[in-house]
Amino acid sequence: MAEKQVIMKMLYTLISLMLLVSCGEKNTHPNILLILADDLGYNQLGCFGGPYSTPGIDKLAEEGMRFTNAYSSAAICSPTRAALMTGKYPARLHLTDFIKGNDFPDKMLKQPAWQKFLPLEEITLGEIFRQNGYRTAIFGKWHLSIEKTPPESAPYNPDKQGFDEYMVTYKPRSGRTNPEHDPHNVDSITDRSLRFLEENRENPFVMVVSHNAIHDPIMESKERIEEYESLDQSPGYNVNPKLGAMVTRLDDGTVRLLDKLQELGLEQNTIVFFCSDNGGREKYANQKPFRKGKGWLYEGGIHVPMIVRWPGEIKSGLTNETVTSTIDILPTILDLAGISSEGNQFDGRSIAGALLENKELESSARYWHYPHYHGGSGMKPASALRKGNYKLIEWHEELLTGGHAWELYDLIADPGESTDLSKTEPELLEEMLGDLNEWRDEVNAQMPEQR
Repeated sequence: MAEKQVIMKMLYTLISLMLLVSCGEKNTHPNILLILADDLGYNQLGCFGGPYSTPGIDKLAEEGMRFTNAYSSAAICSPTRAALMTGKYPARLHLTDFIKGNDFPDKMLKQPAWQKFLPLEEITLGEIFRQNGYRTAIFGKWHLSIEKTPPESAPYNPDKQGFDEYMVTYKPRSGRTNPEHDPHNVDSITDRSLRFLEENRENPFVMVVSHNAIHDPIMESKERIEEYESLDQSPGYNVNPKLGAMVTRLDDGTVRLLDKLQELGLEQNTIVFFCSDNGGREKYANQKPFRKGKGWLYEGGIHVPMIVRWPGEIKSGLTNETVTSTIDILPTILDLAGISSEGNQFDGRSIAGALLENKELESSARYWHYPHYHGGSGMKPASALRKGNYKLIEWHEELLTGGHAWELYDLIADPGESTDLSKTEPELLEEMLGDLNEWRDEVNAQMPEQR
């Protein structure tokens, strides 16, 4: 199977070169711009009710559609990024933790032998679009190689996964990175992205702008922090000026990208997605109305902002309550671009109908699986399911100890997950447990083992 997929990747490259030669002079295919923020919680944008100043992203929401039930495919970065690239659940890929992760020899459970890089056999977003005549690029955080930096990272970097152009950046290092000089690379990522737009204005393109912001360490220039402190602060939040300054720089970078699309006459023909790889860090920002934050399978760790704009095709200023997640992005952009997904196995579904027809799609269950411990948050091994209005969390340690292994919440009545219904709704609990177990079997999810 692996040899067959490698051969397929070689054929994709050959076909893409033929398509580039045969493409007409004018770009008639919609361009795709995916902007991915890092650790940006649902409530940290102004257009989602947050306390930080984001006029550019707010304007994007006014001109597009805002999703209020969007989820990351994991509560940490690498699995979500793998899901974006492949349209598959992290559990199916066995890539379920941030690379390289941590081991916790003192904990009750031993994590499985999980996949610590995105295998080259997987067919990615970049490869599918390149096969169909698109120029492909990713600039910023990658975090899907076996190591972060070269030379060890080189065999698994974006150019081996279908991207014609790439630049990999890394988060700043406390005590070593100067906060006065673009510490999270927002400006350098944006500059490189603008150059790609200039050079490919006549070509159909897909570009992933993958920011390191607003991941810790929390640092920004003195000027930006002081500027942020001078802004009116939203009441009821524990506003962190440094974090606010980081969010504002992220917003500025987004504005520069959108302005360049307009300047080059590409705005009407470019579909823009904006989302986050997981929820925000509870340590730095209150994730209310949600519980917990990054690392956790509670809503604060996985409920993220998502905005989609396509002028003239997606009606502006709308909100949509369709439950969607990262695994849906690839099948959706293929659908919007008119590219067949035949021959590709996706766990996600296209939400093009929600975008183009302004309707809430029928509920589709979404699953999470984290057979690890997460040191930064305190999260323990667990799985989760959202089905309709309800959310189930299963704790793997408690399954062994006979403790309280399940929590069940009505997310519409209780978005903060404060009232556990597992004891009062036994039939619903049994039904959702059956769904969760069936799904884990179907994707061959790896389970932790007792030491």
